[in-house]
Amino acid sequence: MEEKLWHTLPANEALKQLNSSVSGLSTDEAHIRQSAYGRNVLPAKHRLTLFEIILHQFLSPLIYVLLMAAVVSVVLEEYSDAGFILLVLVINAVIGTFQEWKAESKASALQEMIRLKTKVKRDGKVSLLDSEALVPGDIVMLESGDKVPADIRIVKENNLTAEEAILTGESMAVSKDAEAVVQGRAPVSEQMNMLFAGTTITTGRGTGLIVSTGSSTEIGKIASSLEQLSTGKAPLVKRMEIFTKRISLFILSACLILGVVAYYGGFPVREIFFFIVAMAVSAIPEGLPIAMTVALSIGASRMAKRSVIIRKLTAVEGLGSCTFIATDKTGTLTVDQQTARAILTEQGKNFRITGEGYNGDGVVMDNLNREVTCHKDEVLTRIARAIVICNEGWLEHENGNWNYGGDPIDVAMLALSFKLKTSPEKILKEVEKVMEVPFESERKYSLVYYKDQGKLRVAIKGAIEKLREGIDKKKYDQVMQEAMRYAEEGFRIIAVGGGEVDEIKPMDELPRFELLGFVALIDPLRPEARPAVEECHQAGVEVAMITGDHPATALAIAKEVGIAYGSDSLISGEEFQQVVDSGGELFSKVLENKRIYSRVSPHQKQIIVQALRESGQFIAVTGDGVNDAPALKTANIGVAMGYGTDVAKDTASIIISDNNFASIAAGIEEGRYTYSNLRKIIYLLVSTGAAEILMIGMSLAFQLPLPFLPVQLLWLNLVTNGIQDVALAFEAGEKIVMRQPPRKPTETIFNQLMIRQTLVSALVISLLTFGLWYHLLTHLNWDEPKARNIILLLMVLLQNFHALNCRSETTSIFKLPFRNNKVLIFGIIAAQTIHIIAMDVPFMQELLALAPVSWADWLKLFLTASIILATMEIFKVISFKVNKKQVNKKWYL
Repeated sequence: MEEKLWHTLPANEALKQLNSSVSGLSTDEAHIRQSAYGRNVLPAKHRLTLFEIILHQFLSPLIYVLLMAAVVSVVLEEYSDAGFILLVLVINAVIGTFQEWKAESKASALQEMIRLKTKVKRDGKVSLLDSEALVPGDIVMLESGDKVPADIRIVKENNLTAEEAILTGESMAVSKDAEAVVQGRAPVSEQMNMLFAGTTITTGRGTGLIVSTGSSTEIGKIASSLEQLSTGKAPLVKRMEIFTKRISLFILSACLILGVVAYYGGFPVREIFFFIVAMAVSAIPEGLPIAMTVALSIGASRMAKRSVIIRKLTAVEGLGSCTFIATDKTGTLTVDQQTARAILTEQGKNFRITGEGYNGDGVVMDNLNREVTCHKDEVLTRIARAIVICNEGWLEHENGNWNYGGDPIDVAMLALSFKLKTSPEKILKEVEKVMEVPFESERKYSLVYYKDQGKLRVAIKGAIEKLREGIDKKKYDQVMQEAMRYAEEGFRIIAVGGGEVDEIKPMDELPRFELLGFVALIDPLRPEARPAVEECHQAGVEVAMITGDHPATALAIAKEVGIAYGSDSLISGEEFQQVVDSGGELFSKVLENKRIYSRVSPHQKQIIVQALRESGQFIAVTGDGVNDAPALKTANIGVAMGYGTDVAKDTASIIISDNNFASIAAGIEEGRYTYSNLRKIIYLLVSTGAAEILMIGMSLAFQLPLPFLPVQLLWLNLVTNGIQDVALAFEAGEKIVMRQPPRKPTETIFNQLMIRQTLVSALVISLLTFGLWYHLLTHLNWDEPKARNIILLLMVLLQNFHALNCRSETTSIFKLPFRNNKVLIFGIIAAQTIHIIAMDVPFMQELLALAPVSWADWLKLFLTASIILATMEIFKVISFKVNKKQVNKKWYL
């Protein structure tokens, strides 16, 4: 359909444009139009099949290297080597597939699968149809609580309001007007004569003309545009790609150099070739894919327990890498429920109210912090009765749960009445309602005439400026100044009045009444939000708020949560657009200094996120609405809220099931723990692989026989790294990670600390093994098989001790309780036991050229191997002292 600005047309003109009428379409015409326009469904994201998830496990540079090694092994008829590598790849694929399939299933379970039914006029009759069958030109009827099935030009309405946060980010319901005609390309938030697909009717009733369905709706346009956006790579993926290239190049170069040295040392070419292949297979960290997948799976499971659902394993570490969080306000930092925070009576008394949300949990307190109930204050009693009588909502406590319905302000007022220790049900039984004037956007107030003890009374609530004609001017002026102070801080101000009247006035005429006071309401901050923001700041992660709400409301929440403390940190969408249009240095300064963005459009939010990414930030963006989806996809890490729209959840790589910003802080912590464990795994694999290469290089340099047979190298890789690297993934996190700044986006896995500790540990292990190898062959004149048996056992012991070093790069092993990783302790004992058994089993003796050793010899080797533990403890102390000016002073714990 040609795009039309339906909000610029009167309702009757819109009907003409679509060849429709208030009686609706005929069934035949509706079928013809559905053939032309298609079904009323959004473009659905392709759901990964099981085969696609399995295939995804093999799309990694490290996997490619291992596959090449397996092919070479097959060509050389080394089928055991090839089988071992393929077994590693299969186990990795099984673990990764299981985790990602489970995550995908959890994400799907969060989605609402209800098929909407809508009242539609067809053939002049009202019927209930599946919303997918709706077409442009249909006439639909909606009422409070209904989900809007398509974009609709309102034809007729009565007290109609809609909650449009998923498109605008605005937490308050929007009043609608069928008679309004809005000029120009007005934003969605200003189209008062339109309803939009995916939004919800809050109050009233309405009849409307469907003007757009499916992909042509506002929500559909956003969903379709996501296909054109590219998703940023997870930080871990970038770092692993660099690591894989470098480690592969290093191992290949080392093997070639050792091959050349061996050739000139007189070794047979065939023997050199087989040995180089075995050494390459051994040195390549083929256990890394499994260990990495296990570490990410453990991280995902730990995150799930903290309400963070990971849809893609590589995103586990993503939150831990982020340097900047752009969060929305409604429902993430706030509870997304209007709550009364203060009462100001006309006598000037000020009362503070505790508790959040649509429930009676909380109290009313005076300026001396004493709890006050309506039984102790006459004016509070009158206010409580007025807000209960003049109310169209409902709130009840049943079976331990609070259930509610109706306009958010009405429900919030009922919650206040419970905190005042009244019974709304009892109050309503004591009075007889005579006439009700419902709230409408033009009036901005509602009132009820009622009889109480035979007298005619009125209860009224609404906007102060609209009620001034019914209030004594002197009293109005007295309270207005205080009310405006609250309004400037982002509160919504509702005046409450009542009193005895002589007669019922016409519908649009205000009676004289007594102003009782006003109630200040706001969507309050989640109790956990401020500590979570403080934790992010402590961890060096900047936090900004991007919201569609009013600037005053955004600033008030930002101050309370600790994101910013002054209006100089705030910029509105209109001001931001002027900056975007001007470009240059001013735009960079806005990104650097502003932390509150209010009244921003979806496109502006995407511009902010894209600019922050380009400035070098690793940015995580939260969102729940369709309007958030482009920004979620543009971000390095998209974080959707569990209650949010399907479009947002499909776009994001992480879902916060409890919709709480505190869970994002928990995700950062778990992400850093996971990355720390991945570094420990890589440290173990690379340092032990480097030690083996150095040991062999030293033997060749001193013209000694090769210290290991090819099959022994593979066995060494299996019995040590094959167990301990996976076990390191279970290491409990060190709390210090949340007191350190985030890693620089340009930092690789092999930073200065990793390089130093890898070189030192590899050198110590290789010197110890080569020293004993040299001593056994030249001084004690042992034969090669017997010496290899001893050297292999020493290497197993050294790598087992070194696994303990790898539990922390900075903290003393004697400060880490064994209970923090029982799996590793069991793995070390198991590895040593397996090797000792292999030394005593005839079949394994023959296969690996092993022989038993005495307990005395084992103890000597055990003590020798412990040197690596002592050496790395000294290394940690020295490293701390050298770097104490650059790192946290509690680094060495």
